[in-house]
Amino acid sequence: MTMSLAPLLEATLSPEHRENAEAQLSAYAEQSFPQYAAALCQELTSEANALHIRQAAGLALKNTLTAKEAPRKEELATRWIHTDAQTHSGIKAAVLHTLGSENSRVGYVAAQIVQAIAAIELPRGGWPELIPGMLDNVTKTDNAKLKQASLQALGLICEVVDPNVLQQHANHILTAVVSGARKEEPSSEVQKAALSALYNSLEFVKQNFEAEGERNYIMTIVCEATRNEVPEVQVAAFECLVKIMSLYYDFMNDYMHKALGSLTLWGMRQEKEEIVLQAVEFWSTVCEEEIDIEADQDAEEEGDASRTNHHFARTAGADLVDALWWLMTKKEEDDDEDEWNVSMAAATCLSLLAAAAREQIVPSVLQFVEAHIQSSDWRYKDASIMAFGSILDGPNPDILGPLVVQALPLLIGMMKDPVLQVKDATAWTLGRICEILPTYIKPDLLEPFIVAVLGGLQDHPRVASNCAWALMSLGENLGVSEENADIYPLSMYFETIVLALNAAGESPQQDANYRASVYEAMATLVSHCAKDCLATVNKLAIVILDRLEYTLAAQNQLVSADDRRLHFELQSNLCGVMTAIVRRLGNLVVPIADRTMQALLMLMSSASRSSTVLEDAFLTVGALTVALEGDFSRYMEAFTPFLFQCLQNHEEYQMCSIAVGLIGDISRALNERIQPFCDTLMNLMMANLQNPALNKAVKPSILSAFGDIALAIGGNFEMYLDIVMAVLQQAGAMANLTMTTSYDFDYGNQLREGIIEAYVGIAQGLKTAGKANLLGNYGAQMFGFAQEIATSEAPRSTQVTSSLVGLIGDLADALPLGQFKPLFSAEWISVLLKSIKTDRNMDQDAKGVAKWAREMVRRQVNA
Repeated sequence: MTMSLAPLLEATLSPEHRENAEAQLSAYAEQSFPQYAAALCQELTSEANALHIRQAAGLALKNTLTAKEAPRKEELATRWIHTDAQTHSGIKAAVLHTLGSENSRVGYVAAQIVQAIAAIELPRGGWPELIPGMLDNVTKTDNAKLKQASLQALGLICEVVDPNVLQQHANHILTAVVSGARKEEPSSEVQKAALSALYNSLEFVKQNFEAEGERNYIMTIVCEATRNEVPEVQVAAFECLVKIMSLYYDFMNDYMHKALGSLTLWGMRQEKEEIVLQAVEFWSTVCEEEIDIEADQDAEEEGDASRTNHHFARTAGADLVDALWWLMTKKEEDDDEDEWNVSMAAATCLSLLAAAAREQIVPSVLQFVEAHIQSSDWRYKDASIMAFGSILDGPNPDILGPLVVQALPLLIGMMKDPVLQVKDATAWTLGRICEILPTYIKPDLLEPFIVAVLGGLQDHPRVASNCAWALMSLGENLGVSEENADIYPLSMYFETIVLALNAAGESPQQDANYRASVYEAMATLVSHCAKDCLATVNKLAIVILDRLEYTLAAQNQLVSADDRRLHFELQSNLCGVMTAIVRRLGNLVVPIADRTMQALLMLMSSASRSSTVLEDAFLTVGALTVALEGDFSRYMEAFTPFLFQCLQNHEEYQMCSIAVGLIGDISRALNERIQPFCDTLMNLMMANLQNPALNKAVKPSILSAFGDIALAIGGNFEMYLDIVMAVLQQAGAMANLTMTTSYDFDYGNQLREGIIEAYVGIAQGLKTAGKANLLGNYGAQMFGFAQEIATSEAPRSTQVTSSLVGLIGDLADALPLGQFKPLFSAEWISVLLKSIKTDRNMDQDAKGVAKWAREMVRRQVNA
């Protein structure tokens, strides 16, 4: 290809000609990739070209090597691998040369191309000279542009290439980035690039951090950079400190006492917001680490803690509270609530500090709250309220509870403050009280509390959303613990609250978050109400159905994309409330069941395959199956086409997953009445298991659904038994491979749980039908699977352990007595069942199942 690509590259920057130009470039790439790539390199390296042409050429070349979508990315990688060596070396040489371009933006584009090639070749053992070459570029030249671009390339490579692949290059990479980050480096751009690269390389330099000498050197370089005269370098250095604390907390004790504590508190007092945010983030990270360590220690055997909590947060508590309080006052009236700022970061950090340092910080916070909560300066008042709300979760409730009782009358009054920010902070704090310390809202204050919060529903969306959240938390935490309770603390206010929420939902307010909060609060209140509120729930059902039907009738009148989005969000919200209503009413929903199902069928007919409305409609259908049980069968002919369609919707895997879950609900509701639909359901689920395009997260629930169907149709499952057992055997092998090779323990445990649930359903279903003898051919398979789980060294979830014990009990109960005596006599079974007695992670239900399983096994062994 001898022609210049400059005119086409120029055209790609024009909205009018872009599409045609991109199509021609794509055609050239497909026809002859080596020549096309060489032509792009020529445009990129030519100093005579305008900057925008060189950048466009570089980005076009990068896009021939990588893509966002995984299949396309793999396709491009394969094409590069099969391109001839001469093209490879020519392109690499041109791109590496361009790293030293006088124009740093061209150098950065070249760094992106280096990253794209490295992402293909390094994992495959290719381009071994790249990383040493980058090191030479940084340490053996005075060319600042070449240093900067080379460090940018290293940072980009560290961002995308597997750390395990880069481990062998750790020393070279670390030498390069530390060299560029030194205070002696004259170019601040080089320092910034070096610190960014260090940030991206921190995950695979653990061995270097474990060596005290190397660690000291790295920490010195980073700490010195935080005092650099250039703010961008300071920010990059503080970002590194945040990540270092997250990854290497265990090594930080000396540094915290000698430098980091005072250094980061100094950073919180700087003028530049970006520096302050990173300094605050550093302490948030400290608190998160110490919260996690404490949680791990609580979960481990006493005296068997694997990590030491250095209590950095407690040590710095009072100084940290002083700094955070001051930052929380840094607000302006026109602050955007959706934009992360210093005061938000400080309040978040204070919440984490309360969880890490607990009651130790309460006196320090209270001195500010008491001094300023009635200040004439709204910023101080706002900060006081936020500070009080921020410390509610962590310190001992016995200490905070009386303070809440004392503060509530004042907070209730502040819901009428003239300043929006103060009302917003107050509503949020009231929500925190409802969520964390609801029992301290005493009966004499409950009514004024509710009146204040209901009034806030009519306020600005920021205030109203927090008020809806407060009502949701109040409904959940003061709600009944069992459905048969006749009355509860909110009984006398329930109808008033629900009516107010409904009015808020019907208001013309178009803020989607606010409306979603309102309907979520309504659903939560319904879910947790007492029996004396069910008449109101019945009335609400009619109101919600009326509104849902109205949205269906108005659907054709929508014009703009925004109108349609808001409309569909409203339908999803209404379905969410309807689901809660159906679940709470149970079989009392029968009088409105036909109307509800009719509305849902219309909704499903009009919803797109990718719409969340469809997901929410399915969840409502699931609630109806539970409420109506066998009576749901009259809707099956109308509903199953939608169910079958969603089972084939592989692109929207969450929708497919909900559909699979619904099969379980329907199976339990209909029992043998599901039989006419089983062939289609089984075929679709089998196809899904074999489909590589379907997200793997759906597959464990498919296995579980086999058990639900088996339990429902009993002996009629015989026709599917052979193929299902073969699939379960393959799935068991896959689970073992997942646990031992890819170390994806979460997914491996999900697979195992799905398989166990399938075996349990099959065993129980066949036993009930008097066909347990059919299990005889699969005894070795099931016991082999169970033994692999019980004896494997791979981590086993509590749920898998509990389910496995249940499976052993079910097999002992179902299988013919004595036929499998050697298998039931195996030592691993007695070891597993005995271990449940002393396992602190097992609840009483699990221990009860284990006791029953031991009796069933004993019966088999003694037969």
